[in-house]
Amino acid sequence: MGSGPTRNRTRIQHVSLVPDPDNRRQFQRVRVDAAVRLYSDREMWASTLVDIALKGALVERPREWQGEVGKTQRLELRVNPLVIVSANARVAHVGENFIGFCFQRMDLASFMSLKRLRELYLGDPELLNRELAALDR
Repeated sequence: MGSGPTRNRTRIQHVSLVPDPDNRRQFQRVRVDAAVRLYSDREMWASTLVDIALKGALVERPREWQGEVGKTQRLELRVNPLVIVSANARVAHVGENFIGFCFQRMDLASFMSLKRLRELYLGDPELLNRELAALDR
């Protein structure tokens, strides 16, 4: 088409917002293409984000990853060069192919980036407001 600059586009997949009686999650997850870096005290692993919520993230498990449930690691989620969410997160569960993290601490800029992503891709401001209110509980 034109010879203008190309734009870095983020692909998003929405997770169904239809209530599932077997799903007890309070926070809706959104699938976002993002590179992930996991940091322990001594190592770093590259991975890919599966989905993200206000409370945590699910990432693909790197083959050589050596973490444990309950341990804290640093996550750096790179949605694009301008949108980076960085957080300390506790390993909540580990599967053969995936690791679930629960966010413990993140700086204000990262929280605002996460909130903005959720606003853009949930498409329901009231749902986001309910999730934000639930963070205080």
